[in-house]
Amino acid sequence: MTPFPAVSTAPVTGVGPRAARALTAEFARHNAATTALVIGADHASAVVAAAIEALLPGDTLTLVPGERSTAELLRDHITGLGSWIADRVRIVDTLAEADPADVVILGEPLTGTADEARAVLESLAKYLTEGAVVAVATPAVPGRTGGAAAELFRQSALFGVGTDLVTRNQPPLRVHKLRFSPADTKVAATLAPAYRPSSVPVTRSMHIDSNGVAAAGIALGLAGLARTLRPKSKLWLLPALAAAPVAAFFRDPERDVPTEANAIVAASDGRVLSVERITDERLGAGEFLRVAVFLSVLDVHVNRVPVAGRVTDYFVVDGGYANAMTAAAEHNVAAYTVLDTDHGTVVVAQRTGLIARRIVQRTPVGTLVARGERMGLIRFGSRTDVYLPADRAEAVVAVGDKVIGASSVIARWK
Repeated sequence: MTPFPAVSTAPVTGVGPRAARALTAEFARHNAATTALVIGADHASAVVAAAIEALLPGDTLTLVPGERSTAELLRDHITGLGSWIADRVRIVDTLAEADPADVVILGEPLTGTADEARAVLESLAKYLTEGAVVAVATPAVPGRTGGAAAELFRQSALFGVGTDLVTRNQPPLRVHKLRFSPADTKVAATLAPAYRPSSVPVTRSMHIDSNGVAAAGIALGLAGLARTLRPKSKLWLLPALAAAPVAAFFRDPERDVPTEANAIVAASDGRVLSVERITDERLGAGEFLRVAVFLSVLDVHVNRVPVAGRVTDYFVVDGGYANAMTAAAEHNVAAYTVLDTDHGTVVVAQRTGLIARRIVQRTPVGTLVARGERMGLIRFGSRTDVYLPADRAEAVVAVGDKVIGASSVIARWK
């Protein structure tokens, strides 16, 4: 087995600020007292800087030096940052001296063979608290991982609670978040929405989802190809001019999430189609209060989680592609995300429409999600339905109301 974590003999793979933020995102989003362990810490690394930036008064951060640093260098670095940080950061000479933590972060990308990667993950078991998350990166470039990337994809299929591709790094990295034991649902209420590098910032308050960047890139590529093949034709202008509105469709603005403890927020932008009490055996016994919202092609199509909880199930129901504003849309293709919450079962249904044909869902089973957190998107006109326990929730919107995802309160817990 190679040194811990496994490091290839290829040139050093750097972790830039954006990848470091993705690696430490799980630690940063905890508002309650949390313990974190960084293995392979370099005193000059962006990962250590991001972990320190995430520290809150009740947190504890333990650093284990990597091959390019020593405990002494780390101690000098931490001491120089002041007593507030030094009091919350513990530095150990070896991993054997570390205590179990809520978040374990590998400070260097994992490379090597699949067996070596598996051995590294297995060796972490004694350093994980119940429900802990392991954050690990691997190069997202063919031939740079020696099998570790394939093993991490396999582990993510079994235990993954989030995967992010960070293209703005040299080389690009894929960050995997793994949870090997169930998390307590109550913890979700203490979390801030997760950081998602899949959104590309345009301004301080506006991002473009990675789907929009890809779509705009394809349009510009077609424009370039058309101009190369037919230089005298103006045909290239069609895809070139389409690139901006296509990217705008995938806009992903920052939102202010209400702080009321009993507030239930909209899962999407749009207009309320219906507020009704229904039963659905697929979702469990009892009656549900369902708030359905229609999204036009002009609305923001990034979907949000209406309440804090733990994802316990996800399934897709086959169907048609009727206009999302009509009753026939009840039988459209839909993706159901089931949440366990302190108030019972809550479900978000992402429903296709006449034009919408693709649903993106980014919250795997086992993930803890915060209220207002991004959970995916639906391409083009569509509909989102929020199902709430009818005896515990009371709607505060009516048919025809305009709502804003993550910001508008659609119901309140009784």
